[in-house]
Amino acid sequence: MTTAPHPLAAVAEVADGVHAYVQDPGGWCVSNAGIVTGDQGAVVIDTLATRSRAEALRAAVDRVSAGPRRVLVNTHHHGDHVFGNDVFEPTAVVVAHENAVDELVETGLALTALWPEVAWGDPRLVLPTITFDDRIALRIGERRLELIHVGPAHTSNDVVVWLPEDRVLFAGDVLMSGCTPFSLMGSVAGTLAAIERLARLDPVTVVCGHGPVAGPEVLEANATYLRWIQDLAAAGRAAGCTPLQTARATPLGEYGELLDPERIVGNLHRAFAELDPDGRSAVDVPHVFEEMITYNGGRRPTCLA
Repeated sequence: MTTAPHPLAAVAEVADGVHAYVQDPGGWCVSNAGIVTGDQGAVVIDTLATRSRAEALRAAVDRVSAGPRRVLVNTHHHGDHVFGNDVFEPTAVVVAHENAVDELVETGLALTALWPEVAWGDPRLVLPTITFDDRIALRIGERRLELIHVGPAHTSNDVVVWLPEDRVLFAGDVLMSGCTPFSLMGSVAGTLAAIERLARLDPVTVVCGHGPVAGPEVLEANATYLRWIQDLAAAGRAAGCTPLQTARATPLGEYGELLDPERIVGNLHRAFAELDPDGRSAVDVPHVFEEMITYNGGRRPTCLA
């Protein structure tokens, strides 16, 4: 059954009591969420970017959940996945990887400055109240949810939510569906390792951080793109080119059909850094965003939040 609680979102039940909250079309800050329900309440996976979108999510949760309890899982610290925590206050419990707290404190509301024209709705940071290192299990009714840290991938603190009985994977931004993967603030090699790990879970349904609900084919689609990025970085570095020069000289081919193709610049910066002996060279993230604008011919990446 599919309902549309908001003109920009749809709730699809992907297993009994398991819902994907999908925001069309994906892309920058137009992220997805998940709702897993039980007799006592719901686990909400990510809470979206703006107040109006988060309030629509909360209304959808209230419609499908029989009980009042709310546990929020933040798959990572980026604002489009955590700014809506505030809407579920003051009774919700927020769970995330332990690195997410420091990252949230450090970055704060910086995302709002990248797209000041977005109606963010005066977001207020609500930090996780329960954190973990490697993995933790939640239970809602008789259903087990496994929270697994797979970073560094998209960030240092990526958490996926795995429902083993239903074989449903909420992948956060480790995986993108119809959108260009993005490892600038994490690791290209780490994302590939995470994808291998997730493939071993053998999911049937994959809810990515952005884009339509997918099947297991989305894992190989993301991996193929990232291996291509690694090959481009190696060739560009050998030719004495910069990441931006490499991106400009590269036809996108089939990847030009993905949303936000300018992310190639950020991905190449991270892949170039990983070619250094220790693989941990610093990357100036604000500078890279400026290079993505340059790659776009001076146009800021489109954000539809």
